[in-house]
Parts: sequence; structure tokens; C-alpha cells
Amino acid sequence: MAKCLINNNIRTLRFMANEMTQQELADRTGVTRQTIVAIENGKYSPTLELAFRISHIFGKPLNEVFSFQYDEDPVLNKKIEDKRSKTKD
Repeated sequence: MAKCLINNNIRTLRFMANEMTQQELADRTGVTRQTIVAIENGKYSPTLELAFRISHIFGKPLNEVFSFQYDEDPVLNKKIEDKRSKTKD
């Protein structure tokens, strides 16, 4: 199974939001608590819609809740390598 490349600050934001529980966040976003657990643990990447809903609940921009690990993206790394080898020729 590929590693999830999307990191998040949901656990920290829940704590800062009066220690909101995973269940409370799940109820407010319309998903199960297990989905919130999986997202927090990096086992599941949320849909774009769910990511926006979560960000909205915390009153934060999307990039303050979620971030993408470009350095570990095999597709992106392949494209970079292809470009480097073309410029060496």
C-alpha cells in the first residue's frame, strides 16, 4: 500500500477547538468517526469536498489544515528525473 502523501493538522486543530472529539468533527462533516481517525492517521486522503468542509469548520485555509509531501511523490519525482535527463543531453 502506498504511503499517504497528504499530511494534516486535524488533531491539533481539534484540541485548539475546545478539545473537539473525533465524533463531533465527524458529525459536523457528515462522515464516520472512523473516517476522521483514518485521515488523522494518514491512512486515508479526504476528498477535496471533505477537506474543504474540515477547513471551514476550523475557520482555517485549506493549506493550514492539509499539506502535500512533494518529495515523496513517485509520479512527480519521475517527471523531475525525466526533465533532468533531457537537459543533460
